[in-house]
Amino acid sequence: MPDVVAHITGTIWTIEVEVGDTVEEGDVVVLLESMKMEMPVEAEHSGVVTEIRCHEGQPVSQGDVLVVLE
Repeated sequence: MPDVVAHITGTIWTIEVEVGDTVEEGDVVVLLESMKMEMPVEAEHSGVVTEIRCHEGQPVSQGDVLVVLE
């Protein structure tokens, strides 16, 4: 099961997907705010969003699972 993980420590700015959405490799699923910059987090694999493990305003660390794809 491919997970979408935070590539940098920051705060969840916006979540661009919902459970049930189909995403393609390279689609932006979450925007992180880090050092006053918005950083897109992209899906590394195509799939369907089965779980969202974060919420807007939540601080996250590098490597945290943000979205689960099936």
